[in-house]
Amino acid sequence: MKNNNKGINRRSFIGASATAIAGFTIIPSRAVSGLGYIAPSDKLNIAGIGIGGMGKANLANVSKTENIVALCDVDWGDRAGATFKTYPSAKKYKDYRVMLDNQKDIDAVIIATPDHTHAVISMEAIKRGKHTFTQKPLTHTVHEARMLNKAAKEYNVVTQMGNQGQASDEVRRLREMIWDDVIGPITEVHVWTDRPNNGMFKTYWPQGLNAPTDTPPVPQELDWDLFVGPAPMRPYHPAYHPFVWRGFWDFGTGALGDIGCHQLDPIFKNLNLKYPTSIQAVSTLVNKDMYPLASIVKYEFPARGDKPPVSLTWYDGGLRPMRIPELEDGELMRTGGTLYIGEKGKILGDEILPKSLRDSYKKPPQTIPSSPGHEMEWILASKGENITPGSNFEIAGPLTETVLLGNIALRMELREKLAGQILNYDEAQGKFTNLPEANEFLHRKYRDGWSL
Repeated sequence: MKNNNKGINRRSFIGASATAIAGFTIIPSRAVSGLGYIAPSDKLNIAGIGIGGMGKANLANVSKTENIVALCDVDWGDRAGATFKTYPSAKKYKDYRVMLDNQKDIDAVIIATPDHTHAVISMEAIKRGKHTFTQKPLTHTVHEARMLNKAAKEYNVVTQMGNQGQASDEVRRLREMIWDDVIGPITEVHVWTDRPNNGMFKTYWPQGLNAPTDTPPVPQELDWDLFVGPAPMRPYHPAYHPFVWRGFWDFGTGALGDIGCHQLDPIFKNLNLKYPTSIQAVSTLVNKDMYPLASIVKYEFPARGDKPPVSLTWYDGGLRPMRIPELEDGELMRTGGTLYIGEKGKILGDEILPKSLRDSYKKPPQTIPSSPGHEMEWILASKGENITPGSNFEIAGPLTETVLLGNIALRMELREKLAGQILNYDEAQGKFTNLPEANEFLHRKYRDGWSL
């Protein structure tokens, strides 16, 4: 008798079954036996690309249940070296394209490279049918965010962006209160961070400076050409790598790109926001090399059904909103936080204001189930379990797009013109309607040899 299932292997089954993701009802097949044992055939083969920083943590969060079969990093120095030692049986690569060409047993990839290479690597993985976890921000340009969202649907892969806070119970409980209309219709939100500072007169990474002019030798363990990737080539300097690339226009997305995808995600979900209709920004001095040291970006969002329009204002570099009258003497507007303003009151962080409203309010019962974990949402969905990753590319795309639109409003090249007008954005067309010059920054020209 002919076996009609002969052509179905584990990886093709995993890819096909991923279409069944919806909701948060999770009953892993391995749990039916009650033994908690994970058979080797139930494990995903995972590759890590960019393994010296956050990628190392992402791998650690999946390694107890899955196979780590390949590791890729352009720098084989101490940071990546520690991860190589953690997974000695994984094959090692510097070029992700070589890895994907040569190693056919990979089911899924975790990408935690600098921002400017997120899109090209993610697209390569998606087109090869690999489930894809990409660190925040999803992409470096607005065009890339739209293309990745489209490709994930076309190739039917499971995706997740690495803004792990979205999986916490705290943000779910706050969402339940806001949906319970505790402070009435919300028309204004303020969100702020001390990044790139850390509140102690130190910086996580520099911003507002000019690029270095000296040209020290490239470390032997680093492939500088692969690090630069699709960006314009420039000489190596330790001012760019490791980690400090974040403040440069060519490589990073500044404080808004670093923290915005964390802090704006709950706001988007709580208020059902998607795309802004206008953006305006002010900042400290900015140049063609680096993001400004501090900035304020204001977005306007349209009404959604019976919900009113919302103004969302972002602050970074240690800037924050003016003190609100509901605070008692001595209470601080913390160095990072979120403030919702509604018709009946405010929510600062997760605290309802004024105190009289807080004392009289009875929290609703839990209706949003807890997450199994940020990476685990992606893992379970990739195995065909009935769960939707909370930051899949359909969710992460518009969020990332909004963050990147704010960065465009900060560009030095547009500064004078934007001093006299507000940027209007048409999400259906994916472009600015009142300043054609700004549309040039929705994407960038890739260096020869690189493409989506």
